[in-house]
Amino acid sequence: MEAGDGTEETPLPLELSRFQLSEDYGFLLPHPLTELPAPYRPWLEIARDLPQLITSHRLRSHVHQMPQLSTRHLSGREELHLAHLVLSFITMGYLWQEGEEGTVKVLPRNLAVPFWEVSQALGLPPILSHADFVLANWRRKNPNGNLDTIISLPGGESLRGFILVTLLVEKAAVPGIKAIVQATRAVLRRDEETLHKALQELAEAIGDMSKALERMHDYVDPEVFYTMIRIFLSGWKDNPAMPHGLIYEGVSDEPMAYSGGSAAQSTVLHAFDELLGIRHGQESTAFLHRMRDYMPPPHRAFVEEIHRAPSLKQHVLSSGDLRLRAAFNRCVSALADFRSYHITIVAKYITIAAVKAKARQAELGNRAGPSAGKPPSALEAKGTGGSHIFIFLKSVRDSTREGLIRA
Repeated sequence: MEAGDGTEETPLPLELSRFQLSEDYGFLLPHPLTELPAPYRPWLEIARDLPQLITSHRLRSHVHQMPQLSTRHLSGREELHLAHLVLSFITMGYLWQEGEEGTVKVLPRNLAVPFWEVSQALGLPPILSHADFVLANWRRKNPNGNLDTIISLPGGESLRGFILVTLLVEKAAVPGIKAIVQATRAVLRRDEETLHKALQELAEAIGDMSKALERMHDYVDPEVFYTMIRIFLSGWKDNPAMPHGLIYEGVSDEPMAYSGGSAAQSTVLHAFDELLGIRHGQESTAFLHRMRDYMPPPHRAFVEEIHRAPSLKQHVLSSGDLRLRAAFNRCVSALADFRSYHITIVAKYITIAAVKAKARQAELGNRAGPSAGKPPSALEAKGTGGSHIFIFLKSVRDSTREGLIRA
């Protein structure tokens, strides 16, 4: 599924369609399906009732009664993505139904085997990732274009808001993705006018991504996010709540470990970093490159092809064109600003929310109820992807700033 093997003497200009990218939707799946073929109705029936099944502690028993289904009736990328979305949400609910203190060691065969098979077909890991949670989990509610999610988890309107605001950030990035293509071609052709225009469009798109991210405050309650939503995005790699990983019954007798959903799995920022020649620290780079394994392979190939292209930064430097240098620096500054704002969001929705959740728990004392109602603690200082969240985010922001061309 990888596009381009790097053996061409002259790099081919990027072509979005080669990498399953859309002119209108970028990395988003353009028209996600909401229905699977009839044999898979048992999966959809459970998936559509997940919030109720999880909060009533009945999901695991429903999964145990689920028939063992073959994946051979699934065909085409859209059906596979919907199947992966459905099975990944069921899996996260199954794992975390009882909170951090009630995890399981084995994913049952009737869920594990088809999830593994669909994952293999798509080149994705068998866990909920950004590709499921956001890119393939949206639909139009009505002809006016109002958006909704396809599958949900506990968290109500805050979960819906979290997914759809993230989707709007991805949508805002689309002009920037097209600007990457234009900039790369302009460098090859030494077309400075087109390159300057592309860099202007890229800086504007990154600014629009920041504006879209601001809407998180309007639609997502920090307490709901921290105490209810976040645990379902957590994986079983670098997570003290599941130190030994998870056995996928019928797939492997040995436990496997996968990272949870993370903004670092969004291809957009990886693509911008590669175009602008941003170089992160060793530890951050290692984590970011591991997160690429959670992207659809064509999207990962897009980033790799940008990396192989002639250096934009070197071209700007060697051109001696002050206008190009200023436009390049605007892009880098916009990207650093976006990352700074992301840190602000994380502080509000994790750090401050964690302090409030602890205080509330202490106040409730023994009246707090079952473990599923307790604020999660295993990933207090980590992101759901397993990184040390503030060390990582600040490091990446700072190394972005270092990418500026100094006078």
